[in-house]
Amino acid sequence: MRTPKHKKCKNKACGDKFIPARPMQQACSIGCAIILSKDKLRAEEEVKAKAERKELKVRKEAIKTRSDWMREAQIEFNKFIRLRDQLAGHPCISSGKPLDWSGNNVDAGHYRSTGSAPHLRFDERNVHAQSKQDNRYGAGRAVDYRIGLIARIGLEAVEALEADQTPRKWTIDELKAIKAEYKRKFKELKAAQTGTGKL
Repeated sequence: MRTPKHKKCKNKACGDKFIPARPMQQACSIGCAIILSKDKLRAEEEVKAKAERKELKVRKEAIKTRSDWMREAQIEFNKFIRLRDQLAGHPCISSGKPLDWSGNNVDAGHYRSTGSAPHLRFDERNVHAQSKQDNRYGAGRAVDYRIGLIARIGLEAVEALEADQTPRKWTIDELKAIKAEYKRKFKELKAAQTGTGKL
């Protein structure tokens, strides 16, 4: 006759060795079996909830308009611009004064506005860190912005921006790609800033 083989209780908090009374027995006692059953139920509920969240995200993305994707792409692009200029130690592009990076005091200000030149909204040469005061309440301070921009990227690049009248209409797929690209670029800069090298 074979000697019964010991098994380890699957309840992680227990782990005692026992001789099973049934072939599929996983726990050493009724108490541990109840805990295992609850753990299994909780794990199943978590899997179900995760699947539901994923499905909801897919449904939400399916009803997003081109405007929604444009807004989300712009948010990611602007985050990247602000961090780029903060790490470079740049002052406000229009006033030349140091920027207050605490709180929510810095905008990603467009030289040629998204209203007058929507085709340049995602052009990194056209967008720089600017104080909220100058961007929102000083009408962008276009003349001062131009002076700061020439100092930063050169007269030739500024004139190329001013001459650019290329019509541009992004598709939803292109906007998704822009959003993903600037999310990635932001993470890379953030990782470089913290010195972790991790994204």
